[in-house]
Amino acid sequence: MLLRAIARAVTDEATQNGFVFEQPWKDAPKLLMYVVTELSEAMEAWRNDDRDAFEEEIADSFIRLMHIVGLLDIPIGQRIEEKRRKNRNRPYRHGRKQI
Repeated sequence: MLLRAIARAVTDEATQNGFVFEQPWKDAPKLLMYVVTELSEAMEAWRNDDRDAFEEEIADSFIRLMHIVGLLDIPIGQRIEEKRRKNRNRPYRHGRKQI
């Protein structure tokens, strides 16, 4: 429930700041690239050994993700729990070559 409230608040703030998407599903690639951009900025902060900037960019990444969650009305808490259950049943380091 808390995650959904955060997503709604983030979406409202983004809308007030001009990030308006009339067709969020159609605009999903653009929205995802905003997340990628924030993660790239976090990587750059890490390269510069700037922990404060790194943490800020990680927060920006979550904000961008929450914006997507809010726009698409994704029940994110439920989806995270479903995915965690699925992951618990996967083999150790699934998809990785064992050495």
